[in-house]
Amino acid sequence: MTTPAPMTTPVPIVLAGARGHGSWHLKNIRRLQDKGLVRLAGICELTPLSEEELDSFAAAGQLPEQSADFGALLDSTGAAIAVICTPIHTHTDLALIAAGKGVHLLLEKPPAPSYAEFRRMADGVAAAGVVCQIGFQSLGSGAVPAIRELVAEGAIGEVTGIGAAGAWARAEEYYRRAPWAGRRTLNGADVVDGALTNPLAHAVATALALDGATRAEDITAIEAELLRANAIESDDTSCVRVTTAVGRRVTVAATLCAERPDEPYVLVHGTSGRITFWYKQDRVLLQRSGRGPEEIEYGRTDLLENLVEHLEGRAELLVAPESTGAFMRVVEAIRQAPDPVALAEDDWYLLPEENRRVVRGIDALVRAAADTLSLYSELGASWALPNEVST
Repeated sequence: MTTPAPMTTPVPIVLAGARGHGSWHLKNIRRLQDKGLVRLAGICELTPLSEEELDSFAAAGQLPEQSADFGALLDSTGAAIAVICTPIHTHTDLALIAAGKGVHLLLEKPPAPSYAEFRRMADGVAAAGVVCQIGFQSLGSGAVPAIRELVAEGAIGEVTGIGAAGAWARAEEYYRRAPWAGRRTLNGADVVDGALTNPLAHAVATALALDGATRAEDITAIEAELLRANAIESDDTSCVRVTTAVGRRVTVAATLCAERPDEPYVLVHGTSGRITFWYKQDRVLLQRSGRGPEEIEYGRTDLLENLVEHLEGRAELLVAPESTGAFMRVVEAIRQAPDPVALAEDDWYLLPEENRRVVRGIDALVRAAADTLSLYSELGASWALPNEVST
């Protein structure tokens, strides 16, 4: 990729998708605008945001231009960066529109719903000579290089594998928030909005990153077990085991039907210790033979701020598209897998006060999978059917 010409701040930004998770980006842009790094020049939404929704910008008399036409908005605002936080199946087309206009990108995860769409996006962005940052915020944590350094120093001996556990809860309304929610396809287009590919995608990407398996060619085999308690197309309870090119196993277990929702974590297993990383909290626990446990909290670099600093020539880009190739191989395996198995009614129950479904015993299974690098079926879950996907 051609090194971008240095930019001067504040950098004009267009945000595509400002509601839902996009509201987090809106607040973050406001924070960076207050620092003088960026300027919100435009918002692309089918229905314009009200002044109430843009409260902090309106109060400062800095209301952005709004339009449902993404390309036209990029032109009229002179945007240098586009933040894309739209439905998964729209990512590639919108990214290529921006790239074609020379606009740099922060693209929300997952970057695409299939490996073919990922390649179309990544190759198009590279050909256009623009910079693209993929929105895996956990990879901006200072804990990631710190854990890599601990491993390189032999703090936990030889790494024997990596596990990850995510036990979250989502009410039934979560799957009605948008037409694409909980879908594998929509109007013939791939969506693949499952537990491992969207809400707990950070667990997968972070586990792979800590293993050093970030590129597509770093993966040799993938096994997946996809299940659902909710009345959806996609999985809400699933696990995946990846074999990497160096022969290690990375196992990630996830559910959106937890009994008691908890912070997701990645667990690095070693011959003489282990490292637990609660990636949303930037918190690390080091446990090793002959020493007491050590807990450390790290700072985090915001990915939009990092993109701006990179364009100014002051920082290396943290999450380039090619560094998410391995994650996209997992997405592709899940896309190609048979439809998730519906759990029997005896295997889950409804929690009326939260209007959500809970899979019986799932919290312990998720933890055990991360601890042992096993799949649900290997842990004795009667409802889990093995489904190997070779890559």
